Amino acid sequence: MTEKRRFDNELATMLSLFKESGLKIDFGKVEEAGRVAYQILGEVCWESGGPIIFHSMEVAKIVALDIGLGTDSIVVALLHNVFESSTDKDELISAIPGKFGEQVSTLLEGLFKINSIDTVTISIHSENFRRLLLTLSGDLRVVLIKIADRLEDMRNLDGLPIELQQKYANETTYLYAPLAHRMGLYNIKTELEDTALKYLRPAEYAKIMKHLEDTVEERRSFVSVFVKPIEIKLASRDIRFEMKARTKSIHSIWNKMKKQRVGFEEVYDLFAIRIIIDSEPETEKSDCWQVYSIVTEEYQPNTERMRDWISIPKSNGYESLHTTVMGPNGKWVEVQIRTRRMDETAEKGLAAHWKYKGGKSSGGELDKWLAGIRELLENPAGDANEVIEEFKTNVYEDEIFVFTPKGDLKKLPAGATILDFAYDIHSDIGDKCVGGKVNQRKVGIKHKLKNGDQVIIETSNNQKPKIDWLDIVVTSKAKGRIKSNLNEAKRIEAENGKEIVKRKFKNWKIDYSDDHIRKLIAFFKFKSAQDLYYSVSTGAIDALQLKSVIRGEEDEAPKAKEVLGELLPKKVIENLSFDAGDEFLIIDKGLKNVNYKLAQCCNPIFGDPIFGFITIREGIKIHRLSCPNAKNMLERYPYRFIKTKWRETKNYNSFQASIHLEGSDRQGIIGDISYIIAKDVGVQMRSINVDSKNGVFNGTLRVFVNNLEHLEFLINKLKNIKGIQNVTRSDF
Repeated sequence: MTEKRRFDNELATMLSLFKESGLKIDFGKVEEAGRVAYQILGEVCWESGGPIIFHSMEVAKIVALDIGLGTDSIVVALLHNVFESSTDKDELISAIPGKFGEQVSTLLEGLFKINSIDTVTISIHSENFRRLLLTLSGDLRVVLIKIADRLEDMRNLDGLPIELQQKYANETTYLYAPLAHRMGLYNIKTELEDTALKYLRPAEYAKIMKHLEDTVEERRSFVSVFVKPIEIKLASRDIRFEMKARTKSIHSIWNKMKKQRVGFEEVYDLFAIRIIIDSEPETEKSDCWQVYSIVTEEYQPNTERMRDWISIPKSNGYESLHTTVMGPNGKWVEVQIRTRRMDETAEKGLAAHWKYKGGKSSGGELDKWLAGIRELLENPAGDANEVIEEFKTNVYEDEIFVFTPKGDLKKLPAGATILDFAYDIHSDIGDKCVGGKVNQRKVGIKHKLKNGDQVIIETSNNQKPKIDWLDIVVTSKAKGRIKSNLNEAKRIEAENGKEIVKRKFKNWKIDYSDDHIRKLIAFFKFKSAQDLYYSVSTGAIDALQLKSVIRGEEDEAPKAKEVLGELLPKKVIENLSFDAGDEFLIIDKGLKNVNYKLAQCCNPIFGDPIFGFITIREGIKIHRLSCPNAKNMLERYPYRFIKTKWRETKNYNSFQASIHLEGSDRQGIIGDISYIIAKDVGVQMRSINVDSKNGVFNGTLRVFVNNLEHLEFLINKLKNIKGIQNVTRSDF
């Protein structure tokens, strides 16, 4: 058979299928599109050897029969590969808008844009993903046709090299299956996921498939026993129905085994029973609830697994009543109850709405979702990698439905908080949200909402977004707005840092140049100059570090006064004392001076070798050189260290010190310790903590002493107490 004769036969078969399915389409226009496609493509083949025209025809069948789109979409499916032909067909291609209309031309252009994007490195060069979703955010039919195109590709991967199979399978799992799910195309989503798993994890796929084949008779027998009493009751009440047992997809089983770390035998919900009833539009809901009543009369329901998507459908148009009941032999079984219209909508998604609503519906809820994706992607401050993660995660999430004080219904993803609700109402309200009331009960911004909650938002003009809010919200809109605000705050802080750098460079007589700034960015491993300036402004980088990096060598150890002059305002250091060369900060009896204080981590005492450390908020802290935190501070903030020494004097205030004692416990030992401290030495004791176990004594004293010599004298006295075996100074 010649390719032309084969094409004629395939075209006739396709048109016959469309007529048998009762599709209301322009058959003449569809046939003409098929012949134009063949005229342009002829016998052009894919690399695998298959003629492109037959691929296009299979895509057209999916578009029409599995998704339920109309004439223009079928025409586009037939023509969507015409750009694969040689350039001598340009005249025929340019005539397409005139033959089939601007709508077809627009849809073809959208598909061409998607196909022109190289997604081989999509996870690495995520800007490609941004461009792809921006394209998808246009006419929904472009998305649906592209999903049909990908489904046909996945059905014919066997002849391709392994690396191409992996590429297609990864993209499908990553993008097309989630999109199909979000649009309610559950059959297509399932086939895409299962086929992708077949090529990504062939051994695991084959193992699950074998298990399903081996247990098919067992499942069939159980279903027969389970459905029989329900069928009798439904028939007795003259309810017209169809019942199906739907086995869980291979991908779903694999996913459950992986998440719950169980074997195939431990996946108990391998199938669901679907009851599809013939119902008039005006009685759909009541008919479904009547069937629910019959099912739960026969079998005990699990009330926590009840799902009502009839009263409030999902945003992708899905309507169904789900319940889980205890079947024979103590097995839980999920039962799905829906009408014929609901079932077709569930199978074909939003496209089915066009059939039932006379072509007037455009999938408004999904339009809103895609518009939200567009808003997030078009935010110049947005991180495309985060957009990818949001997309992959959020498309599978359940929804909750909450109410405004006026009774308006709001749909939010499961896990949404008060803060998400505030941003959903308006960005400005979200920015100023301080909490709210849920069902008249006061709650904070972290409160997670539940179905049916009535929510009132409380705001304050003093409130503004904070970085930890990103851990509170789950919606893309809220996260995008918060990041935008935080980026603006960072920009303002960075401008301040830039002025600091310019001023410091001028004082040091260093040129403020691009070369110097690039050198600093490279040294500190920042992504941009803004990050550098921001770190300077917030104190994460000390000014003296910049000076050292630019000069390319370590300066001599700077004088204490110089370091303080760089890092602290002038008025803070006006009352500080320095030695003659300004090398050391002098610590004297004015220890109550707000400019510096003794560190509690090591409790320095007059006579201890010490250093000063400049903190961001608490001024100068004095530490012992042997402080356990000294090494870490020196490694992280070397430029905050200043040389420090005590002023020689005999009139120091008391210093707090801690002493650790160990020994053999005996009666009266605490009295002896107290006597030494209070009478013999005259030391003031702040506290004593004692622990005795199995005859071993451990104690900690906190006392006030005059200086290091005073402390050492006390320690020697304590060592002479009977039973005390070890006395040491403690850091805390």
